[in-house]
Amino acid sequence: MDRSIRWITGGIAIAMSLYHMWFAASPPPEAMIFRGTHLLFAIVLVFLLYPAWGGREGPRRFLWLDVALIAVAATAIGYLFANYQYIVNRIIYIDDLTTWDKVMAVVTVVLVLDATRRVIGWALPITAILFLGYAVFWSGIKMQVLLEQMYLSTDGIFGSTLGVSASYVIVFVLFGSFMEKSGTGRLFMDFALSLTGHTAGGPGKVSIVSSSLFGTISGSAVANVMVDGPITIPLMKKTGFRPPFAAAVEASASTGGQIMPPIMGAAAFVMAEYLAVSYFQVTVWAWIPALLFYVALFFAVHFEAKRVGLVGVPRSELPRLGKVMRERGHLFIPILIVLFGMGMSYSAPLCALAGLIATLPVALMRRSTREGITWRTVLEALEGGARDALSVAMACACAGIVIGVISLTGLGITFTQIVIALSQNSLILALVLTAVAGIVLGMGMPTTPAYIVMVSLLVPALIKLGVVTPAAHLFALYFAVLSAITPPVALAVFAAAALAKANMWRAGFESVRIAAAGFIVPFMFVYEPALLAIGDWGTIALAVTTATVGVMCLAASLYGYLLATLALWQRAALAVASILLIKPGLVTDGIGLALLAVVGGMQWFAARRAVPSGA
Repeated sequence: MDRSIRWITGGIAIAMSLYHMWFAASPPPEAMIFRGTHLLFAIVLVFLLYPAWGGREGPRRFLWLDVALIAVAATAIGYLFANYQYIVNRIIYIDDLTTWDKVMAVVTVVLVLDATRRVIGWALPITAILFLGYAVFWSGIKMQVLLEQMYLSTDGIFGSTLGVSASYVIVFVLFGSFMEKSGTGRLFMDFALSLTGHTAGGPGKVSIVSSSLFGTISGSAVANVMVDGPITIPLMKKTGFRPPFAAAVEASASTGGQIMPPIMGAAAFVMAEYLAVSYFQVTVWAWIPALLFYVALFFAVHFEAKRVGLVGVPRSELPRLGKVMRERGHLFIPILIVLFGMGMSYSAPLCALAGLIATLPVALMRRSTREGITWRTVLEALEGGARDALSVAMACACAGIVIGVISLTGLGITFTQIVIALSQNSLILALVLTAVAGIVLGMGMPTTPAYIVMVSLLVPALIKLGVVTPAAHLFALYFAVLSAITPPVALAVFAAAALAKANMWRAGFESVRIAAAGFIVPFMFVYEPALLAIGDWGTIALAVTTATVGVMCLAASLYGYLLATLALWQRAALAVASILLIKPGLVTDGIGLALLAVVGGMQWFAARRAVPSGA
């Protein structure tokens, strides 16, 4: 029986991959049809691959309960397809639901919660249940309206988050699966080791560089994770990083791509329209904060590697860059195809599909890389890609429940109104509350609409409190972007944790820890506009220098390492130093630098005394 299940699941997984590859190259069907088909594929595979209890994929006794659940899922989603004209022609929130509408809605919500629980655990389903409880018992939303939002609209389960998974996440996952089968993983490992293998945490630093470069073109944190993650995350795990940390590095670095010039996310173009300036001017304002964000990630990886003792490999034992490029360098071609296509403004799914199709033919070009590649390799890549996409697909469907409640109840807008009322004339309080509102809004919608809502409701208040206009707008954008790595709805973390086979909740909090500077940098440029390249060059240079030292102190404090392991009081001192360096002013900068000098000096002298004489 287990063999039959494997054949069935393999066939369904391959069909799922081919379905999405076809629509990556051609216009997809109507949104609900396309997303519903994607969800049906995912639910069927989840119920076949993951037991109801235990949460582990693999051989198991076949449960007929799962067959029944699959039949129910097919009926519930098939009901949408069969009655599609009725659904699109009815007047939402006005026409009454039929009994079958209500039954199918409840069934779909329950199945999504259960399938998500099987794949990624209880955290996200419990969050969704709490939001549903808020809608019913606190906000007073009628059950009929709630079910309609969840099931019969594209603002609930079949909303934009599931659309992200169906449109391009699975195609990029497939691209990663084909890269793995072609041997590109070995190329990346050798290439990374030849460049940074001698440094502490080298693979993590390679992840930061590659994710920042690709993210600036794609403008999508999830797509970035799906391109870089299949290579960088296993590389980090193999060299000793914990799986949650590896997932967090990739998710954080990928998220930063939306704020990294020269090609930022779509919200940057909206910002240029709002401010009536050229897009180039927006990139001028954004480049210093973006570099500070990535410098902080570098320090976090370096200090974590030093703390746990991940030493570099002697250069004599590392592959030589020239030899690596001669033997396997051609395997970069599919990635270059994707990047070139993105740069030429082709759609992300089409670029991923082009890279995917080129992967195995490119590997067959050279004798050194064609070994073991057969038609079976193609089938294994198709099946593996579909399986790897399941956790993201179900996370996106379940997140749609949360998003639907936020949209239906007006919770996000209510929250922003509370922020404005509470902040009054306190700038720092207004900034903190705006940051929280941005993260909440970013949980409920993509970056661009979240930024637009913040511009309408929160940014004017910041400007009235004295914040320069570009800083107020970038502040809003930063926190809308950072919601991608902020639990409980953190899509970039969902994707990275699935690739790392790590607990999503731990990876989420690790992402916040790694990217802590990203939550601090916006406050820095609000209080010091020189970090937006506004002002004279001397002031800008001083601000950049002190800010760089500040994010280094913050990373050292969070990871407990500078030149050696930090004592508790030394971590506290560096935390204070980072805060002082955030605030502009010669006095605060001087005190912050003095604290750093004291801690660093003590560690340096302690290290000198610990070295044996004559060593």
